Amino acid sequence: MNAASDPDNAETKPASGLPQPALAAQAVSQILRPLARLMIDHGLQHPVMVELLKKALVDEALASAPTDRSSTDTRIALQTGLHRKDVRRLREEPVPEGVAAPMVPMAANVVARWISEPRFLKADKTPLPLARTPRLGHPGEPDFPTLVAEVSRDVGARAVLDELLRMGVVSVSAEGMVLLKDTAFVPQEGLGDSFHFLAENVGDHLAAAAFNLSPDRQGPPLLEQSAFSSELSADQAQELQRAARRLWADVLQQFLMSATVAEQRSSSDSGPKQRVRFGVYFHQAISTPSLPAEAAQPARRHKKKPTS
Repeated sequence: MNAASDPDNAETKPASGLPQPALAAQAVSQILRPLARLMIDHGLQHPVMVELLKKALVDEALASAPTDRSSTDTRIALQTGLHRKDVRRLREEPVPEGVAAPMVPMAANVVARWISEPRFLKADKTPLPLARTPRLGHPGEPDFPTLVAEVSRDVGARAVLDELLRMGVVSVSAEGMVLLKDTAFVPQEGLGDSFHFLAENVGDHLAAAAFNLSPDRQGPPLLEQSAFSSELSADQAQELQRAARRLWADVLQQFLMSATVAEQRSSSDSGPKQRVRFGVYFHQAISTPSLPAEAAQPARRHKKKPTS
């Protein structure tokens, strides 16, 4: 069992100071493998991905470029290796529309409040069944429209309920009680919803790792850690996955409770607002063959990856 954490006090370690193109290329090469699998599975061919990469390069370079138009184009071309004609074209292209339905973030926020706000929880901290309408409930008990209204008054409770039903996150009993099927918000139907969370979760995870490795990083590194184990049987790997899900359910509830308090305390702050994302993942795959003993490098076999 290993924990990928920085032994050299990552909380105070400064940024590297210099770009490391060779190391970055090695890391990107490994990151691109699952991305290539996603492309193949969903019919995204090379020309489309090249355009997406060009657009991403221009957008990121533009974020730190000077305001003058001509010098911006030249600087972006130098930073990215793109032709200035491509830079000009991509700057003028509209931002593509997202694949996720607008209701998805709203539905996720409703579930998050449901599993974190004590008024919507039983004594054992599991979600309460909520009456679909106030008249179906009991006086003094919270209902589903109340839950939705606490998240936003801009969207009706019926619309949110229909979306949660569509995604298979809730069910409605014969008595009109809305039941949350699982404390984890995992839509069971609708690829658009799944791709939305892929983009948000993986995008923020990679952004945190890229921030930590930025040569001119300002401030301490962000949390980006993992634990790993190898030489496991298939049964034991599955058991660890079940354990990981149980642990995440507990951590998720605790974090959302803290986030609710943090949001309330932030409501009176007039300064720029921040957003956060705290996640977890579990990956299972066949172990790669070990190097022969004479080819192994003991100094590196147990080296922990720099992270924070």
